[in-house]
Amino acid sequence: MTTRLTVAQALVRFLAAQYTERDGERRRLIGATWGIFGHGNVAGLGQALVEYADVMPYHQGRNEQSMVHAAVGYARQSNRLSTHAVTTSIGPGATNLVTGAALATVNHLPVLLLPGDVFATRPADPVLQQLEVPYAGDVSVNDALRPVSRYFDRVMRPEALIPAALQAVRVLTDPVETGAVTLALPQDVQAEAYDWPDDFFAERTWTVRRPGADPAELAGAVELLRAARRPLVVAGGGVHHSRAEEALAAFAGATGIPVASTQAGKGSLRYDHPQDVGAIGHTGTATADDLARTADLVIGVGTRWTDFTTASGTLFAHPDVRFLNLNIASFDGHKLSGTPLVADARSGLEALTEALLVHGHRVADSYVAEYGEDKARWERRVDACYAAEEPDARPTQPQVLGALDALVDESDVVINAAGSLPGDLHKLWRARSRDQYHLEYGYSCMGYEIPAAIGVKLAAPERNVWALVGDGTYLMMPTEIVTAVQEGVAIKVLLLQNHGYASIGGLSEETGGERYGTAYRYRAADGTFSGEPLPVDLAANAASLGMRVLRARTVGELRAALAEARAADTPTCVYVETETADTVSGAPPAQAWWDVPVAETATRPSAVKARELYERHVSTRRRHL
Repeated sequence: MTTRLTVAQALVRFLAAQYTERDGERRRLIGATWGIFGHGNVAGLGQALVEYADVMPYHQGRNEQSMVHAAVGYARQSNRLSTHAVTTSIGPGATNLVTGAALATVNHLPVLLLPGDVFATRPADPVLQQLEVPYAGDVSVNDALRPVSRYFDRVMRPEALIPAALQAVRVLTDPVETGAVTLALPQDVQAEAYDWPDDFFAERTWTVRRPGADPAELAGAVELLRAARRPLVVAGGGVHHSRAEEALAAFAGATGIPVASTQAGKGSLRYDHPQDVGAIGHTGTATADDLARTADLVIGVGTRWTDFTTASGTLFAHPDVRFLNLNIASFDGHKLSGTPLVADARSGLEALTEALLVHGHRVADSYVAEYGEDKARWERRVDACYAAEEPDARPTQPQVLGALDALVDESDVVINAAGSLPGDLHKLWRARSRDQYHLEYGYSCMGYEIPAAIGVKLAAPERNVWALVGDGTYLMMPTEIVTAVQEGVAIKVLLLQNHGYASIGGLSEETGGERYGTAYRYRAADGTFSGEPLPVDLAANAASLGMRVLRARTVGELRAALAEARAADTPTCVYVETETADTVSGAPPAQAWWDVPVAETATRPSAVKARELYERHVSTRRRHL
């Protein structure tokens, strides 16, 4: 039996019938479709979404990049078992997807991209917004999505949709391969009819695998663990993707091995778990980084080992340090010349715990006491950063976080991605649940926070969802506030105004750049941006987009505004002016280095001094072989 439909109609019906299942939990794979319509998709997918509005919910976005961010936020909150699709027209609508696609792929989060494309039949060539490539007639701007997609196909004929759609879903549901998936859809093909086999529209359930460890690899891992005297776990985002938090807590509790966390892995253990030693790397705690420097075995669980985690190859200083990498991806399992344990994080941790319990293996009590005392010292530093003894004073950035920390419970979700906030949050935030801490630091994309908050709130409407943004990030992409207002998505935006790029300003100063071009100020007589702060009223801007705005000038007003926002059932923004971008945030300084190359030759004293310090750090770098 067949049914005659357009390609776009068939695709929507197919997507509405796809499901995932893991551990008995069954979810619809594509929960909704975001779209901005133009001539490349309005008569194809636009018409199909009208035709099948009863089976495919639709969200109206304002910026194509931010629609992808919203879909990614939804996918992460849904444990990668469900995501959204995003459709655009051709031209700038399609190329606006590239940044969001890169973010999704870097973070291993599924999202389906459906950009319109030029005519397959080429009746008019070029069409509006078409990129002409003299050396290749089959290239369009959508080819820019190839390197940032885990799967890419251009559907040039109606019947080609069947294998393309099945391959797209295969990748979206594969825990190793998942990321951005792109099906480029020529606008004439979208509207073309075809007799589709009815089996194409039957419900399909895709099992999200939990592969176990190879027995030989498991035995080798156990041998390494039993021989180690100062082991350290580094928990990455794979712990959350696998829902391995309880397995990690059981492993840590049984063995006494301390657990540090990357940005993506923070919250793998609650902050008050005895084995949790906090953040690791350039934005890490002194506790975790000191342990890393003396660890003889480092057990990476679901981490990609980025340079922020390894302090650009300078952190793990023990002369005989070894690495054991529990990762579902073989590619990551072999990093740092480590011993791979290729398996699902939860399955692998459960197997390790069971094997070690047979031997009664546990680290020395003296080691537990050592890191326990260090952990307590760091918590006192956090308390000092959060403390605000003068309620009528303007808050520092850590004091803003402290006010929020005192208010939230484990049901709140805190979202951030870029600026100086990730460093302060990684060091200071006390994660109370597995998904409270939502930092996108794989791509660290300014503008992610507000649309991602919408996606998270759509996935978990019962949760209080906070988007923490600085002024630089806010100016990048505030447009989805309109979407939140339109759809009544009651996100909370905590907007910090410090008049510039605080994070990059600090980095510029450290590396000899003298904070050049990082402050939001008038241009002075000497040509630099060192005049008075710009009179930009971001609170008024947020209000103009339809959001309720609460202004807080002091610590006391901030506490009251945050409480009012948390209780609100409409999109609400708390606006607070903190320190300016050319002052420190008040958080503890970096506890480990990060490699940003400094000019080898310069005449300005700041750059010369920065180069001397850079060369000292570089000399401590090692390749783990």
